Amino acid sequence: MTARAAVILAAGQGTRMKSPIPKLLHKVGGRTLLDWVIDTVQAAGCEKIIVVVGDHSPGVRDLVVKRLGEAAVAVQDPPLGTAHAVLAAKAALADFDGDVLVTNGDCPLLKSSDLEPLFAQRAAGAELAIMGFKPVDGLLYGRLIMGADGHVIRVVEPKDATPEELAVKACNAGMYCADRAQMFAWLSRVDNKNAKGEYYITSIVGFATGEEKKVKVAFAPESAVMGCDTPMQLAQAEAVFQTRARAHFLAEGVAMTAPDTVHFSWDTKLQPGVMVEQFVVFAPGVSVETGAVIRAFSHLEGAWVGPGALIGPYARLRPGADIGAQAHIGNFVEVKKVKVGEGAKANHLSYLGDGTVGARANIGAGTIFCNYDGFDKHDTHVGEDAFIGSNSALVAPVSIGAGAMTGSGSVITHDVPADALALERSGQVVKEGWAARFRAAKLAKRAKK
Repeated sequence: MTARAAVILAAGQGTRMKSPIPKLLHKVGGRTLLDWVIDTVQAAGCEKIIVVVGDHSPGVRDLVVKRLGEAAVAVQDPPLGTAHAVLAAKAALADFDGDVLVTNGDCPLLKSSDLEPLFAQRAAGAELAIMGFKPVDGLLYGRLIMGADGHVIRVVEPKDATPEELAVKACNAGMYCADRAQMFAWLSRVDNKNAKGEYYITSIVGFATGEEKKVKVAFAPESAVMGCDTPMQLAQAEAVFQTRARAHFLAEGVAMTAPDTVHFSWDTKLQPGVMVEQFVVFAPGVSVETGAVIRAFSHLEGAWVGPGALIGPYARLRPGADIGAQAHIGNFVEVKKVKVGEGAKANHLSYLGDGTVGARANIGAGTIFCNYDGFDKHDTHVGEDAFIGSNSALVAPVSIGAGAMTGSGSVITHDVPADALALERSGQVVKEGWAARFRAAKLAKRAKK
């Protein structure tokens, strides 16, 4: 198979997003647009990937370096059009011999299978392969004008098209594939004699046809090449992603009472036999084992939920939450960086942050792991079969031994031995008749007014 490389265009200003966040760092399914495209070209077998960035978005550059290394960065400065952007990657590909794919960095729904027909056209003898699609509304897209033999003759922008050309359904998705040497030879000829004074990659189609080269189109679904230039388009891409994710998990045996209300992330892992109620959010980094039930209005992020566990309703699992088999995390319980043992229960109104809860331990309502002293986080450890009374505050660092108990309303500041009872309360004072006298005085005062 011919070697493959990819040039990802990521230097655009993204002004239509109207956000301080660079366009390509916006997310679909909890993953940045650029990460999605890098994943896709890697899955398509591109052994070398160059991302063209702009100096105006250091965050985009940082992402590329983190994922692919410094050598994967090419800088377009100033931005002078798409052909100019691809030329910025020329030096980085000087020693590469094979096909170069040019794609945009804002297509989060593009899959490697969508790219294979493009490479197949190259393998079948096309000197230039173009990705096309047939949108429901082609108002904004360049038309692919093809001859009787199916070869692409030219790309016509809508503002320059005749009524007959505007009637053409095949539109340009802005993705190209050609031999590296040929691609850069064409790009070196592109000029900027147009209204915007920019160098457009669409010009290479004319050069190829002028040389009687074979230019062929490979079609992809409209959703696959959907760009995200505006908040509306970003929301549309998110909706498509969520629809796909719901269909995937339902097909895999995950039960959902109201699928349209459940939101997933790109890396959510749910095993068959999981039950998910309505209005649940799976942020990145969640894995749920068979038989677990995630009840309504719960939010999970960076968490592992064991088999048969019960989460929610209205529970929040934060990064590092590790919920054991058959454990219960109930309504308005927040868990962060705590390993909860098998069969343990925290059924309502508690905060568990930093530490461990042993198997079969019971955490009473209103319990707080007081883990932060204003400077550092400290751990709380609750042993197996321990019983924490309601409204207890466990001031870390502290350990409650196996089988130990704390009295309701206690503030525990020292370790509690196994099987011991820890109480921390002031003595109760009872004043006989005080409430009746208080009410009488209040009523008398009101009567005088």
